[in-house]
Amino acid sequence: MKTHYLLRKLHLPNRRTVVSELGNSGTSLVESVEKLHKQFPFSLKVTARNGQIGSDFVSACSMRGVRCFVHGGDAIYLFADQDTFIDWSRAQSYLFKEEERFVSELRGFLERQLRHVYEMVSERYAFNFGGPTRLMGVLNITPDSFFDGGRFAGKEAAVERGFQMEEEGADIIDVGGESTRPGAAPVTEADELARVIPVIEALAGEIKIPISVDTYKAPVAEAAIQAGATIINDISGLQFDPHLLEVVAHYGVPIVVMHIKGRPTDMQVNPHYDNLMDELYRFFDESIAKAEQAGIERSRIILDPGLGFGKRLWDNYEILQRLPELKGLGCPLLVGPSRKSFIGKILNLPVEERLEGTAAAVSAAVSGGCQLVRVHDVKEMLRVVQIADLICGNVVLDEQDLGE
Repeated sequence: MKTHYLLRKLHLPNRRTVVSELGNSGTSLVESVEKLHKQFPFSLKVTARNGQIGSDFVSACSMRGVRCFVHGGDAIYLFADQDTFIDWSRAQSYLFKEEERFVSELRGFLERQLRHVYEMVSERYAFNFGGPTRLMGVLNITPDSFFDGGRFAGKEAAVERGFQMEEEGADIIDVGGESTRPGAAPVTEADELARVIPVIEALAGEIKIPISVDTYKAPVAEAAIQAGATIINDISGLQFDPHLLEVVAHYGVPIVVMHIKGRPTDMQVNPHYDNLMDELYRFFDESIAKAEQAGIERSRIILDPGLGFGKRLWDNYEILQRLPELKGLGCPLLVGPSRKSFIGKILNLPVEERLEGTAAAVSAAVSGGCQLVRVHDVKEMLRVVQIADLICGNVVLDEQDLGE
């Protein structure tokens, strides 16, 4: 069987992230990688899916002017500037037979990594992700959600809040009928349908922005689409209900694929990662492949790293620091930090006092390259992303827009 490679561009802003990437590899190696990464910010990790990294690969790297070292037998770290990798991707002759396979995958990876705009079009709307950061407003129709549980459990209150979020500047309203906070018990399909469908039906005919349904159940997703929802937000990352893929493919709607470790009932019971970013990246790579095999185009997939879903405290901050590493998967990124416990534990604040911490996390997510943030406080977070977009260059003002 031919070896296939998984490529990831490293983003290692500090010593702790280097240690997290390399594991227990020793101080000298950590220092060497840290130095090389600063010298060559376009550093790649290449993992062999079905074999080992051989001496031929090392020789090919040397021939192409790329510095490298093998790690763990099945992975190799490559250090060079961006133009060197681009030149390698255009190579027409190869030192060893697997180099041709690698160059082919390098070419596709660079195309995804260097992409700046993502288009997502349906009959009702078109998004050009890559300019202003989009806001997904959270509308939980549940009695037990961790922040707004019970406030919008009734249809009238939920519909009114939906109208309010559109007025405040939301780009999408995400309607959910099952709490997925840590420790939350699942609800029945019938209960979830009874909560979300009347609200979606009432909003769909009145608002101009798309409605997303936060569910991992195929029957709920299908009923929601028929009621007017046009996006599926699956916290299970295509793991909990195998029929969800069929629904999404049949209706041709976009889907948010979120990373989760475990289920809401047990996801925060001692989660562990040997290499956090490796696991996230591989999870998404496999999820995309699964979706494409089911007939869902990559252009309809949004990825969410799942802050707070099976993550240790520091994992959430590492994800925000290393968010640019997920860009190579070629999909828009959604980040949902809103009022979560990883903010509250650091600040020692209850959920109702985490607005400023959420603002900082949203700013970091925008800086890290996400195209969509999922938030409870639409009005306030719109102001945050408007400034963050200007700082990051996602939006450029004309001279006439600049006052004294």
